[in-house]
Amino acid sequence: MAILNVRQLGDEILKKKCKPVRLITGRIRQIIDDMYDTMYDAGGVGLAAPQVGILKRIVVIDVTPAPDPETGEEPEPMRYTMINPEILETSGEQRGYEGCLSYVGMSGIVTRPDHVKVRFTDENNDTYELEGEGLLARAICHECDHLEGIMYTERVEGEVITNEQLDEILKKEAEENGGNEE
Repeated sequence: MAILNVRQLGDEILKKKCKPVRLITGRIRQIIDDMYDTMYDAGGVGLAAPQVGILKRIVVIDVTPAPDPETGEEPEPMRYTMINPEILETSGEQRGYEGCLSYVGMSGIVTRPDHVKVRFTDENNDTYELEGEGLLARAICHECDHLEGIMYTERVEGEVITNEQLDEILKKEAEENGGNEE
């Protein structure tokens, strides 16, 4: 287990376009394992290789929901290793707050597709096509942007705010809705 250094906004490597992975080696598999360790340690749902200083087209995502609070039942895992991901199609729209492990403690409103179809290879050299909606679609788009040297801050509508400010906004919205989420 290795926790890698997550590069922060302003680091030039985050502006660079990544190169395809030509061969999946033991070293690539180790990078993937370390990326998962780093992502989980930082409390994220996705991480792209350039965020840890590696200019390769590798993304890890885990949007597995929490266990059911009433039954304790574990949901189906939603953990994906994407090597050389290619977004094939998008549709719909979702608008919401987004953050990034490369800009810790900050959030901003970003509009993303609500439905994404992506093709990728996994660490076993198997090729998949995956369709995702909601958070998974947002994570795929966010992480694939990193591979192109694009930070979410370039897509933010309005201001980037601190997570404390976001908590206050969400608390106020909940109070205005009578504590009910819609």
